[in-house]
Amino acid sequence: MAQRTLTAQEVLAALREEGRRITLPKRAVVDVLVASDGHQTAEAITTAVQREWPDVSPSTVYRILEELEEYALVEHTHAGHSAAVYHLAGREHGHATCEHCHVTFEVPGELFDRFSRDLRVATGFTLDRHHVALSGLCEECAELVG
Repeated sequence: MAQRTLTAQEVLAALREEGRRITLPKRAVVDVLVASDGHQTAEAITTAVQREWPDVSPSTVYRILEELEEYALVEHTHAGHSAAVYHLAGREHGHATCEHCHVTFEVPGELFDRFSRDLRVATGFTLDRHHVALSGLCEECAELVG
């Protein structure tokens, strides 16, 4: 069954239920994650937050991201040699990163489900598709480097 991405209200409500304070920087980080159309580095999230709240430090953003991840509201992925990228929890999916242009995109969960099953049967290895990204070339870069 396909899941949907969490809304800002759902993320903040979940934190309140856990007894966590909702600060302006925390709300700003959540708003940036909800407004993003993809996966964001902590640096990009910090830059976006600082447009509205210049006094919010990068370390504050990292602490907020760690807290959101602790409560399974945010997931991060290591995409090749690039910095980790963050996105709101929700739809089950995997990640693929282009080694040439470094774009990271979502891969439908059902493709990873099949691969994960085959990998477990063949090797006994259980894949954590949220934490790592498959690497290769996107369609556009594959045509360029031919």
